[in-house]
Amino acid sequence: MSRQGPRRNSGSGGRRNDGRGGGKRGGRGVPARGGAGRQGGQRSSGDRPTGSAGAPKGLGGRQIEGRQAVREMLIAGRRKVHEIWVSAELEGDPGVDDIVTIANAQRVPIVYIAKSRLEREARSEAPQGVLATAAELPEADLGALLRGDGTTPPFLVAVDGVTDPGNLGAIVRSCDGAGVSGILLPRHRAVHVTPTVAKAAAGAVEFVPIALVPGLPAVLMQMKDFGIWVVGLDDSADRNLFELGELAAEPICLVLGAEGTGLSRLARERCDTIVSIPMLGGVSSLNVSTAAALSTYQVRQVREAADVN
Repeated sequence: MSRQGPRRNSGSGGRRNDGRGGGKRGGRGVPARGGAGRQGGQRSSGDRPTGSAGAPKGLGGRQIEGRQAVREMLIAGRRKVHEIWVSAELEGDPGVDDIVTIANAQRVPIVYIAKSRLEREARSEAPQGVLATAAELPEADLGALLRGDGTTPPFLVAVDGVTDPGNLGAIVRSCDGAGVSGILLPRHRAVHVTPTVAKAAAGAVEFVPIALVPGLPAVLMQMKDFGIWVVGLDDSADRNLFELGELAAEPICLVLGAEGTGLSRLARERCDTIVSIPMLGGVSSLNVSTAAALSTYQVRQVREAADVN
């Protein structure tokens, strides 16, 4: 039995009911793009929005969930947004009005659907009644990140095998706030930009350049040719983060280890120095995303004191 299609905002501020049959949709895994002639109706399983889990070779980010993540994606304007779903109960809600306004201005189709259906399609725990599909995030050019812009010393963060999407999202958010010029992610055995990552990053994935690298230890070795200091974070280091001093004002790459296991042996061997974050209480270590926040802002503090932008 067919279901009534979602109500859709055509991009001009109007609203109509599209429950008039089951016209064919766009490409597999991507909802059909806008146009007044689109017909609604029941979608096949191949028409569901799909997250980055279906494309492990790239950065991902094709399904974006949460109000802030969707809003920032629209504002950034870096990639094509195919369609935005909004829970029907939020139609006219002030909390999503700015998303609808920006989407209309960019002629991005808005579809109002039942909350239960949106939550079934969501891949994060709390999509907040907003879900979008878009083109995959573009990968940053590794060479450009290593060379820098010629005026500001590169400030990079390499993530060595982090697999928790919430952690990666929080790391990206901290990197954006601290002015990191690029993030390096392993192409294999690490999480990329899933809906949970994008939501935890609160839109920061749209602004921080991210490069996928086939082998992180090899890239860390390559950094020496570009004059970049490679600094690993590890609990067992004799030197602490706050003793970096003027080194933080130089071209630098902070290397963060995976949850639990920390830095891999090869990554550790490629570091110029290893530092720890002092732990003065009973717990022996910090979560990797918290370590990222502390270390990136410590580098930022030194750079501002040295008047390095």
